[in-house]
Amino acid sequence: MLKIEKTTYGNKREKRSEYVAQRFSPLLDKRKVLDVGCFNAPLRKLLKDADYTGVDFVGTPDIKINLQQCSKLPFDDNSFESVICIDVLEHLDNLHIIFKELIRVSNKNVIISLPNCWRDARMKIERGTGSFAHYGLQSETPKDRHRWFFNISQAHQFFKDHEKISGVSIENCFVTEKKKNNLISFLRHLRYPGEKYLNRYSQTIWVVYSKNKNT
Repeated sequence: MLKIEKTTYGNKREKRSEYVAQRFSPLLDKRKVLDVGCFNAPLRKLLKDADYTGVDFVGTPDIKINLQQCSKLPFDDNSFESVICIDVLEHLDNLHIIFKELIRVSNKNVIISLPNCWRDARMKIERGTGSFAHYGLQSETPKDRHRWFFNISQAHQFFKDHEKISGVSIENCFVTEKKKNNLISFLRHLRYPGEKYLNRYSQTIWVVYSKNKNT
């Protein structure tokens, strides 16, 4: 079973960026870093010793790129020591293309996170009422939405499959979830062991790839 790390950032983008800067500091500090889907690029200030470049089509990126319409990132192979893509791929129809581009432009590490879509939907579906962000049928075309619906197990398998497909090795893969009462957490683990627990309650899955030399 994947290791679970407790966090406090919840759905707050700035707090999540602080977590990323601290949790992955050995892979980001004093490195050339590409942040794909950076929005307002909060990591730019947090990674003071990094050579940082952020790309997105909204917010305040260094380079404006519409990832949804992108077939190739405007960088040479192996241009960045570390490439990060935090809760972005699920918004893209061309997820697989951008995923491979993350690997192409990195020469050392790629850090990716994906949300657990099942977790966000679980309670609303069980109750038979309510809505949840990035899904549903809206009256007008939404500016943003999730294009994929998956759980932790499926995302983990995707990450593992790409060790062979994309020529990378997994250095670390884990899930995060908000801190809960210890008794509640214990009872949940007891009732839903292993992957069932992860698919119901874990918030995010993270992977750290190292790029193989011949890739």
